[in-house]
Amino acid sequence: MLSEQFILELKARSDIEQIIGAYVNVKRRGRNLVGLCPFHSEKTPSFTVYPDSQSFYCFGCGAGGDVVTFVRRIENLDYIEAVKLLAQRAGIPMPEDGYDDSFARLKTRILEINRETARFYHAHLISPAGKKGLDYLRERGLSDKTIRRFGLGYAPEDWDAAIRHLREKGFRLEELAAAAVAVKSARGSYYDQFRGRVIFPIIDIRGNVVAFGGRLLDGRGPKYLNSPDTPVFKKSRNLFALNFAKSSKEPALILAEGYMDVVALHQAGFVNAVATLGTSLTTEQARMICQYAQEVVVAYDADGAGQKATNRAINLFGEIGGRVRVLKVHDAKDPDEFIKKFGAARFRLLLEGAGSAMDFAIGRLRQKYDLESADGKVAFLKEFARFMADIRNPIERDVYVTRTAEELRVSKEPLTAQIDYIIRQRAKNAEKKQAGDLTVFASDPKRGRDPQREAHLKEALAEERLIGILLKNPDYHRFILERIRPEDFLTDFNREIFQVICQRLEQNRPIELIALSEQLDERQMGKVAGILADAVSSKATQKETLDYIDAVLAGRRKKTPEELKQMGREELEEYVADLAAKKK
Repeated sequence: MLSEQFILELKARSDIEQIIGAYVNVKRRGRNLVGLCPFHSEKTPSFTVYPDSQSFYCFGCGAGGDVVTFVRRIENLDYIEAVKLLAQRAGIPMPEDGYDDSFARLKTRILEINRETARFYHAHLISPAGKKGLDYLRERGLSDKTIRRFGLGYAPEDWDAAIRHLREKGFRLEELAAAAVAVKSARGSYYDQFRGRVIFPIIDIRGNVVAFGGRLLDGRGPKYLNSPDTPVFKKSRNLFALNFAKSSKEPALILAEGYMDVVALHQAGFVNAVATLGTSLTTEQARMICQYAQEVVVAYDADGAGQKATNRAINLFGEIGGRVRVLKVHDAKDPDEFIKKFGAARFRLLLEGAGSAMDFAIGRLRQKYDLESADGKVAFLKEFARFMADIRNPIERDVYVTRTAEELRVSKEPLTAQIDYIIRQRAKNAEKKQAGDLTVFASDPKRGRDPQREAHLKEALAEERLIGILLKNPDYHRFILERIRPEDFLTDFNREIFQVICQRLEQNRPIELIALSEQLDERQMGKVAGILADAVSSKATQKETLDYIDAVLAGRRKKTPEELKQMGREELEEYVADLAAKKK
């Protein structure tokens, strides 16, 4: 356990506004700051930073907590790793003892396993036994230099070749399973995760091998197999080749669809190319790209799936304010094929001529309608108006409205009036939604189903009010504990939070969020941050506090229909009399 002095010093030197501002574009609204939540996709800002309490809370998804909680979530770290990162940023040395670093040691061990596994796959690729994999890569036009640069490899077709090699290096089977280079079967035996596949090591921005992607050459199984999430790897928060692309002097990053596209682009001199890892582009990945580049050029395949993925990427970058251009690959299915057919110089011209995301979206919209007919033109303009209403920049909106009106030979004024009407209606709906979010979080905070809370909603709300009172009025501690104990709570979730706060108060220890984050998990910290964001608890009088206590205790005394059936006559009469007395 870290000392309170260290934690409070860390808080003093880790201003939440500055730290969150490095990841999220937040704007001041009164005393607080508001922006788009980095933990879920949204168009209306519901992510709020509270400098006064050094906390954050999202009214959309329920994420919340202190500066440590934020760093844990955004960087995918455990508690100690997040504290270490903040301490390093603040220039504070970590205590030499007093904390459990077992998880950090496991992550270090997994990184060692991954590094050795990558070496094993690469050595096998360039050995006579890896000829099949090397032939494939050379047939795809890759040079030996490129193969070495990316550390490409080939997984033997044996069931446990990698396991045997790693066991000889001193790694345990349980560690190999944790690293996801081995899989434990239902019968308890272990086998290699990758077999008979060309291997693409996935390297993070710190230079660590964190996972692998494998391309099947023949036989049964998915064409591409990617490592599952592990303690050192999360698909949604990593990008293939970002370790190289982040150092590129180019102002833009090229977002390609797969490993081979990226490797081919790098070999052709476009070292600013990256790709997602077997999944659709995520908000986290889009934010990472925007951290390293002024804009992104989406270079997905020209087929239907690629165009659909392009549309999704445009929407994601639009939500976070990223600048996007879209590459149209002609006479080839993807960038790799285009470069092979026409060369790198032609591809650079293609890049320079990449259109804006707006041009791409409007072009796709026009393809849906017959613009030669009156009905088709009207249908297109209706959808075009709804699309333009999403464009926040009035100058950009006016340029595209003017151009489209001229091209279709229609008057601009009624089209502009329709767009303005849609914008006003959406603004009214957004205000209603935001007002609802501010009150609904207490009754439906979007944290997943909690059957206990649903069954005892009135009591759960009273429990949350009591937690809020303790957080904001710790001097009520004795008054509350003389009348109600944690075991009286009806919901396990609230009981755990209440118990931690009470224990710390009884031990005269701080209950600030940064102190609580060591004992509460991310979901519990989100709940506490949500309660702190509610102004009701801070103004509670002793009478209102008693009302909340009575509500919880009354719920505790209620009997279920099954319990009533099992009660004897005298016990039942006494229970009914007690209920009647409580109502008077």
